[in-house]
Formats: sequence, C-alpha cells, structure tokens
Amino acid sequence: MGRSFHGVGMLDAQQAFVDQLVDAVARHAVDVVLIAGDVYDRALPGVDVVHLLDDALVRLTSAGAQVVLTSGNHDSAIRLGFASRLLERGGVHLRTRLDSLDQPLVLPVGGASAGAADTAVVAIYGIPWLEPRLVADQLGVQTASHFEVTRAATELIRQDIERRSATATVHSVVLAHTFASGGISSDSERDLSIGGVGAVPQDLFDGFSYTALGHLHGRQSLSPQVRYSGSPLAYSFSEASHQKGAWLIDIDAGGVTAVQEVLWDAPRTLAVLRGPLSELLESPDYSWAETAYCQVTLTDAQRPARAMDQLRARFPDTLVLSFDPEGSPAGTASTYSSRLAEAPDDLAVCCGFLEHVRGRVPDDAEKAALAAALENVRLQEASL
Repeated sequence: MGRSFHGVGMLDAQQAFVDQLVDAVARHAVDVVLIAGDVYDRALPGVDVVHLLDDALVRLTSAGAQVVLTSGNHDSAIRLGFASRLLERGGVHLRTRLDSLDQPLVLPVGGASAGAADTAVVAIYGIPWLEPRLVADQLGVQTASHFEVTRAATELIRQDIERRSATATVHSVVLAHTFASGGISSDSERDLSIGGVGAVPQDLFDGFSYTALGHLHGRQSLSPQVRYSGSPLAYSFSEASHQKGAWLIDIDAGGVTAVQEVLWDAPRTLAVLRGPLSELLESPDYSWAETAYCQVTLTDAQRPARAMDQLRARFPDTLVLSFDPEGSPAGTASTYSSRLAEAPDDLAVCCGFLEHVRGRVPDDAEKAALAAALENVRLQEASL
C-alpha cells in the first residue's frame, strides 16, 4: 500500500482492491486472511496509506475473518508490529518479531475444540522478512545468509509443531516473506540481498501442510504446497501479462483438501507497445491501448521530435518512452568520447552531444540557437 505506478498515484486502485478482498472474504466465508508482507511500500508510509490499512483490517474482521500478517522487506517491522498484543484481541495477528516465530494462531478444524485429545487443529505461523546480518546472532547461526536464518526459523516452527502433535493432529500453515528458488521475478521487487544470492531452497518448507509466500509479484505455484499469491496490483510493465489474484485454501481435519484461485479485476489495462511512431499513431490495431497505461518503444531510425507529445495525443497515459532504432545507419566504430575529442569547435561539441543523447542530429533552428548561445558566452567572456 502506498506504492505508485511510474509516478501515478495508486491509492484509489488500492482502495478498490480492498473492496474486492472484503467482498471475496464475505462471499467465500473465509476464516483467515493471510498476508505475507509487504504491507506498505516503505518503512514510513503516509498518513492516508495507514488509514487505508486500518480501514481494511476493520472491514476484514467485521466480515468474519481473522488476519495473520507478516512484515516484508519494504516494511518497518517495529512500526508495523506496534500494539500487536492488543490487536490480537480483535482478530489481527501480527508476526513481525523473532520471538513470535513459534507462536502460531491455532484454530480447530473438523468441529473439534483446540486442545482436546485426538483433535485436529490448524497452526498458522508467520516468518517476517529476516535480514541475515541483523538476526543471525539472535537465531544462533554463524553464517549470516538467507538460507541459514530461514532454516533456523523453520526449525523453530518444526519444534513447536512436534510439541503440539503430542496432543493433536497439527496441520501447519507457514507464511514467509522470501525469494524461494524456482520463483519467477519481475522488475517491481526490490532485491532481498546483494549479488542476487538471497534465494532459499524450497525444501526448507518440506513437511508443512501449506506455505504462503510473499515478495514476488507474480501469482505462482512452486509446488502444490508452496505458492506465491503475488501483488494484488501491477507495479511495473513487466507485470503486464500477470493475472492478479489470490489462493483460497480449504483445510479440514484431514488436511488441505482444495486450492483454488480468486482473481482481482485490474484497475487499468497495461500496454507494452513497440514500433515506428507513424504506425503507432495511425494503426487501428492499437485502439485498445488508448485507455491503457502505456510503455512505448519507438523503433524509428531517427528519434522523432516531440515524440511523447505526439504519443499522448492518442495514448494519453503513456508513462514510459524509450528508443530502439531499427535499420539505423551503422555509423563509425568510434566512441562518443573519441568523436568529442575530434570536434572542430564548440558548436560541433554541442551538436554532437544532442545527437548522442537524442539519437538524431539537431535541425537548423536548434543549431542557430546553439550558435547564438555560444556567441553570447564568447562576448561575455570578452567583456570581463
């Protein structure tokens, strides 16, 4: 919550998603909503964003669901976890601290009461985002890596499951905010580690009845028991092909019985367009994109003047524009710096710079403006 889309505010779209979520909870009689981070886009969210989360939690619990929520790498675990013991009384269970790793929300299934002999329960555990360098000592691991701290966290959970299994059949559900190997990433996620070595193996989650993962924005199944719900909204054009949604998990006394998808309506279509400017402006094939958020790559041999203005005349919500000329002259093999060194005068330097950054040579009017500016500089220097 609080993230924008290429400079476009998304708070209204996030509110619309909350509406869909609350409706789905009521329609499917959902008992528990699992949110595996990130909750906010940044550690210090805006006041209006905090109000949106407050409203969402009130509406979800009023619809009959409890909420289990962990912090992600975007969140401030301390701020998000404020008043966690008090909120738990209202059905909102925050799992943002290490000392709550092995403290599950326990719910009876199959009509039995939790704690009685020979009963079945669902134990829901939350693993927040674990920054290895900050938590390694507390978890008792010598190597500060994503693998080691996640392994230590899951081991604590397994020990608690074993203790509880002495008096009940335990079906374990684990939330974790991490990058599990095999997941498909997009441009929207922030790296969880330096050098791309943050992925943890899926087998760390073996033996759990179900693992609900957060971090990657694409909804995906890594195995029948390990899934990402993904982000409810797209936050980059690399997500244009995503179908946003969630997973609805059914659990009874025998364990997980069914997993089905729940889809969210997108607030706007995303269009990734490529081609010459004239084709994009004139072809009826692109009429569907006129109301979409657009990312455009122009392939003209020379960069068109006022390209963004022309595109927005047809596609008002063009947010990203790039150039990838096709069939452009091969030119010389010299580098820009070598051409700069060979420039005969200051005007050639200025014209060469414009050509380098824009992909086309200055026209006569631009050359005249540059020449006049250079002459004014020369006259000013002469008067000193």
